[in-house]
Amino acid sequence: RKADAAKARAENEAFTAEFLNAAREVFEMIDKDDSGSLAIDEICRAVDLKTGDKAVVDFLKNCGEENLMFLLNPKRLDKALKALDTDNSGEVDIEEWEEAIRRGLSKRLEQMQEERERRERAAAAEDEAFSAEFLFAARKVFIMIDVDGSGTLTKDE
Repeated sequence: RKADAAKARAENEAFTAEFLNAAREVFEMIDKDDSGSLAIDEICRAVDLKTGDKAVVDFLKNCGEENLMFLLNPKRLDKALKALDTDNSGEVDIEEWEEAIRRGLSKRLEQMQEERERRERAAAAEDEAFSAEFLFAARKVFIMIDVDGSGTLTKDE
């Protein structure tokens, strides 16, 4: 159990580092003028499904944060930008971006934990099924060997 917890912790740490690094890179890819904040036109260009940046689009699709994901949906873009732009500056600055990224990271880590638990339950169910099958087979073998039907095996049997 401790080994599983340590493995999960290491997996979470590696995922967190990779996710935060990707988030920083995506911010930099969108921030074409290096201003430290994302203007609406920069975001729109980056997320355009035909001409945008594939790495940006892929990250946003899977980031786990609803408002960042909604940047990809033109009908929801304005609402998402308003939700992300907490200081109402008209742009998404690095602090606002990182706040959204933390929410997305939290959700992704939660999903990973749920998946680990689902796999553990499936493995336990498989073990239980195997054990029941093994016991059934062992009983069949015992009955075949117990020719006198006494319920015990003798040396001769």
